[in-house]
Amino acid sequence: MNLFQRALKNKQLVVGSVLGLVVLALGAFGPLIFGAYDTQDLLLGHKPVGTPGFPFGTDALGRDLAARATYGIRISLFVAVSVTAIAVVLGTTIGLIAGYVKGAVDTVTSWIVDFVWGFPLILVAVLAAASIGSGLVPVILAVGLVNTVAIARVVRGEVLGISEREFVVAAKAGGYSSVRIVFRHIVPNVIPVALVLSSYYVAVSIIAEASLSFVGLGAQPPLPSLGQMVSDGRNFIRLNHWEATIPGAVIFVMVLSVSLIGDGLRDLLDPRLRTAVERASAT
Repeated sequence: MNLFQRALKNKQLVVGSVLGLVVLALGAFGPLIFGAYDTQDLLLGHKPVGTPGFPFGTDALGRDLAARATYGIRISLFVAVSVTAIAVVLGTTIGLIAGYVKGAVDTVTSWIVDFVWGFPLILVAVLAAASIGSGLVPVILAVGLVNTVAIARVVRGEVLGISEREFVVAAKAGGYSSVRIVFRHIVPNVIPVALVLSSYYVAVSIIAEASLSFVGLGAQPPLPSLGQMVSDGRNFIRLNHWEATIPGAVIFVMVLSVSLIGDGLRDLLDPRLRTAVERASAT
């Protein structure tokens, strides 16, 4: 059975992929279908779901919730992919260096990682974003750096274990250079872990971006962020709960799809990756 056939038999991966494709389709074509996200008409405020011309209803300013939610998907995915790219590249590099070089480099790196990781991710991200400023760029930098620490922590542990295996010890005894050992023997064994972790931290990044936008540190008006939409809609929860429920449901589906894809990839690539990923999510 080849990899593709195994993937089709993996229910988590299939369901997650289907949900992910639906989300991507909404983000890609939703704004084209529903129109501008910033068109206001106070006379059309708080329209319920199913209103002609507004399938998801409208917010307090009469803006189309469908257009804003689908455009919000674009922002969430842009932030999540950017954050994860930063975290995977930097985290994997730092973890490789610390785990392979060891000694003082590993000690100092571990101190820094443990210090940052001693605080909740959202708290660190809020403090960093607040000190840098509001907007998408500060959110990407703040959450990206926090996730870098998490990935570096797991990759370092994996590299320490791989470095003691027979094929690495034999390569060192054979006089191979450290660069060759790292890229030929260690990196290929770390890539599956980094890949699964990246899917996990895409979900974390989506939640972090929504949380920061909820408190006003993310995307700034008139850009629609899902977290910002939840924040705005909670003020009218009794009048029209859909204004908060719809963006909240979109966030839930996005996180669920990415989480299912991550779990499916973990089981597809190597069930032993469960230990590394569970360690990352528990810390």
